[in-house]
Amino acid sequence: MPRRLLKRYMPTPERIKANKSLRFLGTMLHDPNLWHLNRHSVARAVAIGLFVALLPIPMQMLLSASVAVPSRANLPISVGLVWLTNPVTMPPIFFIEYKIGTLLLGTPERTMPMELSLTWLSAEIQHLWQPLLVGSLLIGIIAALIGYSATMLYWRLWVYRNWQRRKMRRRHQS
Repeated sequence: MPRRLLKRYMPTPERIKANKSLRFLGTMLHDPNLWHLNRHSVARAVAIGLFVALLPIPMQMLLSASVAVPSRANLPISVGLVWLTNPVTMPPIFFIEYKIGTLLLGTPERTMPMELSLTWLSAEIQHLWQPLLVGSLLIGIIAALIGYSATMLYWRLWVYRNWQRRKMRRRHQS
């Protein structure tokens, strides 16, 4: 795995430990496995980060950190991946999840007004939440499984390729 590239963009453990919003995790943040870049911790972090990112809930970073710590997943990667859903990507992702939820539940789709307002949202939320939740859980589970599997496969291929390169270098040196 390209460890140097990941380490360049990852925050340091000290910086994350100093984050006020993660202080509730206490001494659990001192576990070195939360910071190691190995195949299993990164794959778990990708799965956790993708799943939590696709949930329509507030404070996704806290949930991701709360799940990553006991799972011994790489904390910076799991927390960083929740930014997959940001203010720009959130509306289309949640719209697709809602559409999938309506298909699965067999409920009719609600029409969107030309101008979104808080009154419209508060009146319609009782009809929107179930399809959105079902769709986001399904898409989150699928994304987590694909992310975990792809990370494990990519890591193995990366290691295999490096072994092959070392073999070739040894042959040429002999």
